[in-house]
Amino acid sequence: MTLASPKALLWMNSFPKSISALTVSLAALAVLLVLSSSLSTIVSVSSTFQGYFNGLYGDREAQFGYLDKQTVIKNDKEESHHILHRKGGSGSSNFSVTAPLGSNDRLSVTVKNENSSLGSIHGSMTSDIDNTLSANEINGSGYCDLYHGKWFFDPSGPLYTNNTCPIITQMQNCQGNGRPDQEYENWRWRPNECDLPRFDGKRFLELMRGKTLAFVGDSVARNQMESLLCILWQVESPKNRGNRKMHRWFFESYSVMIVRIWSSWLVHQMSEAFDFAPAGVDKLHLDKPDQTFMELLPSIDVLVLSSGHWFAKQSVYILNNEIVGGQLWWPDLNRTKKINNIEAYGISVETSLAAIVTHPGYKGLTILRSYSPDHYEGGAWNTGGSCTGKVKPLTEGELVENGFTQRMHEQQVMGFQRAQKKATNKSKLRLMDITEVFSYRADGHPGPYRSLDPNKVTKRGPDGRPPPQDCLHWCMPGPVDTWNEIVLEIIRREFQQAQELSERR
Repeated sequence: MTLASPKALLWMNSFPKSISALTVSLAALAVLLVLSSSLSTIVSVSSTFQGYFNGLYGDREAQFGYLDKQTVIKNDKEESHHILHRKGGSGSSNFSVTAPLGSNDRLSVTVKNENSSLGSIHGSMTSDIDNTLSANEINGSGYCDLYHGKWFFDPSGPLYTNNTCPIITQMQNCQGNGRPDQEYENWRWRPNECDLPRFDGKRFLELMRGKTLAFVGDSVARNQMESLLCILWQVESPKNRGNRKMHRWFFESYSVMIVRIWSSWLVHQMSEAFDFAPAGVDKLHLDKPDQTFMELLPSIDVLVLSSGHWFAKQSVYILNNEIVGGQLWWPDLNRTKKINNIEAYGISVETSLAAIVTHPGYKGLTILRSYSPDHYEGGAWNTGGSCTGKVKPLTEGELVENGFTQRMHEQQVMGFQRAQKKATNKSKLRLMDITEVFSYRADGHPGPYRSLDPNKVTKRGPDGRPPPQDCLHWCMPGPVDTWNEIVLEIIRREFQQAQELSERR
């Protein structure tokens, strides 16, 4: 703002000095009043945006959407953080974020950090800035981050026991299989900036009244489904309406159906001979979704997806009807693999999610549970890996970084992001990012307590060799129950948000 121009000063000099002095005084007073008003407005706007940022970003990550390579905070004393938890990187010193407007609108709010002070705040409608987040990407705006926090000991114990739930798969029935310790059942997750409520079975059934929730994926998806059923069993015993192809449990008082659909890769799988790959080897068409669950999609209200671990198994990868790679199988040494199993996983995630968010008959909520970490230390599941002796959550110093898990997680997140950009229907897509949270729960696996065999080996031998064990699936009750507490919180937020939008209209 220009306070006085040379031309204005000449105009002032044409008046008598006494009048000029009075005029100057009045002008100065007016300028002070304007500046005071402006300062008050700036403070108000600054406070408003600061409150908005604090509400939107609980720690480093916008609530459900996963924001790859987005700078959250950076100043002269603090290293920029990226959502994939990489140190360093090429983050901008500006902070841009999109406010929750319409799905196609963007509000760019830029805070320039200069000399550790607030340089400027401005808002403008834009659609061509790289470092902004669309309203669709800010999932559950205003809610705190569920995925950064601490595990704490809850003396109230688990929501059920192996004696109060009749459908626990024997391999996950750790107490029934003789595991001597029980403390692993009592640890609960607490986000840094809010509370994750203890699962309320009646509230879940009321929220889902008249609806269907489906778990689609591998045996870890089954593990999570059984956990949810065990929790809900304490409210009402469901009726089994399933068969060998599909598990279906119906809670009659609430008209709620819980379904489990097997789909180990989430993409089309075949075993017939194809090109130079013989019959009998699993072949994955990475660009075609698994029709087993796609055909049922319109009847599902909430979909929870699980995949990833089968990409360590023998398989052949096909794209555009061409063999482009394989895992534990590649007989033609003269051919070059175009992709590996980790890259194949990322493609499969994008394919399956893109098919879901573009399906014309689907309007539900899709929750992609991120890659479930295993805790085989000292080797893989078939090469002497072990989680024997783990009885409580790991500390920071005990945590062993798993490079394979990290790369699988990154590929999954990138597949999620690519699919999110292709959305055309009215469904919602959310990422339930539990990978880092559960990297601390090596104590929650069955380990050697995976069967009723009274003669099973449960301790290391004289040579230090560990017994056969399961460090992938989760004991029930146990940490896996937290997954369903998070699922309930996601559903509650989505339904609450939808209700609020409806009331505003």
